[in-house]
Amino acid sequence: MSEGVEWAMHCCLTLAWLGDDQPVPTAKLAAGYELPPAYLNKQLQALVRAGILASTPGARGGFRLARPLDKITLMDVVTAIEGPDDAFQCTEIRQRGAGAEAPVRQFRAPCAISTAMRKAELAWRRALTAQTLAEVQAAADRHAPNLADGVRRWYGRG
Repeated sequence: MSEGVEWAMHCCLTLAWLGDDQPVPTAKLAAGYELPPAYLNKQLQALVRAGILASTPGARGGFRLARPLDKITLMDVVTAIEGPDDAFQCTEIRQRGAGAEAPVRQFRAPCAISTAMRKAELAWRRALTAQTLAEVQAAADRHAPNLADGVRRWYGRG
């Protein structure tokens, strides 16, 4: 999984802590985490395409949440950044090399590795779908009760 997923989730939480509809420019979000603005902007645009963020163009433009955190799952963010494809891609290497001469019937059923990986991925996807960014925000607030105030101060909103 790319670091863009982490960046995207942190930016969503930041926008929620800022709590208003005033858009935050990419450069400001990037500065808050010392990230490269151009690369972060690609992640933010992916969140816009997924309906997680809204974008306002222009000099006073930037990004804001398009929906509340309790309506955004971790899987929503992962899919927005990484795409919908399965993480594990079976290439059927068992049919090459030592298996190249084996009868076709031997490969009708998925191999045990592919089956195990798909089972694990399904569990992972279900776990990410079951958790919202609101739950992550609540956990962050419990662990660092002054975090939201600090974010608002840093962004000049508090």
